[in-house]
Amino acid sequence: MLLQRVVDETDRVVDGVTDAQMTNPSPCEGWCVRDVLNHITGGATMFALSAEQGSVPDDVLGRLMGGDNLGGDAKGAWKVASTKALSAFGEPGVLDKIVTLPFGDMPASAALSIAIFDVLTHAVDIASSTGQTISDTELVETALAMGHQMVGPELRQPGVFDSEQPVASDAPATTRLLAFAGRKV
Repeated sequence: MLLQRVVDETDRVVDGVTDAQMTNPSPCEGWCVRDVLNHITGGATMFALSAEQGSVPDDVLGRLMGGDNLGGDAKGAWKVASTKALSAFGEPGVLDKIVTLPFGDMPASAALSIAIFDVLTHAVDIASSTGQTISDTELVETALAMGHQMVGPELRQPGVFDSEQPVASDAPATTRLLAFAGRKV
């Protein structure tokens, strides 16, 4: 399962972050490593709840998207959230459901594609901020292709996805992924 590969790679990167690196700036403008990890932890929980329940209650959504999802155990919080997402998206028939997310109603299969693109992009952010690499080029290329299918002009706005940045077509896959997501590379 593609989500399992993304979670495995993200786990590896998150496990490689030291406490001192949590405050390193990330390519995601205005966010440090801990902020990025907080975002994907809240996002994984949001996607899991939407797959399980069809939607996320507004009060829970507000906490997941704007609160502290990490507490005193950032790595443990990520593992709990990612395990919950893997379980939710592994349920029989889940991909045939319609789910409600902050950006609209969609098939759970589309939500899963968004989650894969988002989490892997942020795993690359964290890796680049902490001197790590993502070596699964095929996985990065798959996430980049998903991004090209999903991210249109309506999502190109500050705080979501900045404008795609110029990058050589033969640049490493991780650099092309970050440039596509609007990171300055």
